[in-house]
Amino acid sequence: MIPFIRPDLAKFTAYKPHPSSSTTEAVAKQLDRLDTNESPYDLPLELKAKLAEAYEQIIETNRYPDGGHETLKAAIAEYVNESATLASPSVTAANISIGNGSDELIRSLLIITCLGGQGAILAANPTFSMYAILAQTLGIPVVAVARNETNFEIDLTAAQKAIAQTQNPPIRVVFVVHPNSPTANPLTTAEIAWLKSLGEEILVVIDEAYFEFSQNTLVGELTLRPNWLILRTFSKAFRLAALRVGYSIADPEAIAILEKVRLPYNLPSFSLTAAKLALQNRQILLKSIPQTLAERDKLIQLLSQHSILQIGESAANFIYLRVREQGADPHSSILNNLHDKLKISGTLVRLLNTGLRITIGTPEENARTWNHIQVALANFDF
Repeated sequence: MIPFIRPDLAKFTAYKPHPSSSTTEAVAKQLDRLDTNESPYDLPLELKAKLAEAYEQIIETNRYPDGGHETLKAAIAEYVNESATLASPSVTAANISIGNGSDELIRSLLIITCLGGQGAILAANPTFSMYAILAQTLGIPVVAVARNETNFEIDLTAAQKAIAQTQNPPIRVVFVVHPNSPTANPLTTAEIAWLKSLGEEILVVIDEAYFEFSQNTLVGELTLRPNWLILRTFSKAFRLAALRVGYSIADPEAIAILEKVRLPYNLPSFSLTAAKLALQNRQILLKSIPQTLAERDKLIQLLSQHSILQIGESAANFIYLRVREQGADPHSSILNNLHDKLKISGTLVRLLNTGLRITIGTPEENARTWNHIQVALANFDF
């Protein structure tokens, strides 16, 4: 171990993006990349042309980007108010902070709440892994609770007990995803009621990365709950995963603190321009969502024909597929084999401890995925 490095980092493994993130390799091998919950659709060529024009005529590469993000914040606030169908617009630019992807915002939230032994975080597994990864890299304790194995609801009894018993340091942040990744289930009425019951000394972070697919948001609660914060992203439905733009919505006082720890010029001019262009053309970009949802439901129906497979309901642009245990066959062995066979066939999906997360792709990609799964299951001896 290098002497000047924190000793606890020796036990951590660096986060390695999934192999499919290599676009050149995936395209060369003609792989269906259904493992990272990206949109299967690139920006339309006419929007790319507008971005190219902006890069050529407006963006000055010798100048720092807009460090205050005021124009984009105002555009985001307008979109949030519109999409939340609020009775009266309540979100303004003062409620918004913009990050280099949601990851930067999560890290900043941890810095302002838990750093220096001030607090721990709570998350219910399985969920988005970066909450725990970012906390651990900052030396922040992570308290994990389980989910119901059938419907993936949070074990609220265990969560409440963890908050009561974790005192040194106390839990300062609770992370939830709505709908959850990788399991695709939205928060239930009971879970939301529990979040409302938490005291103001706890920051409740509600990650709505898949809001455009679920159309279910808790933005309307923010005016009543200064300890709640919502995360959103341009990486999914808005098709800007390559440009890394995320944002948070919260009480202006919390946003002001978040802005204090945000790195200056954290987003390049090109990303800021692309996000504004995406919002201006949201009718074009979001019109693919009904087809994605229809394809999702169709794939769930097809997969449900196999008694060996277990697929829960989904409120997102992906499904979570598990394998029912059969006789002496180890659950994980079947999953691993299915994952490997799909990869060999050209379909990349995400292998997790208890299931496979499959992103909904184009109709052609989904048809190939269904065919590949059928072939793979036909070769298993159940």
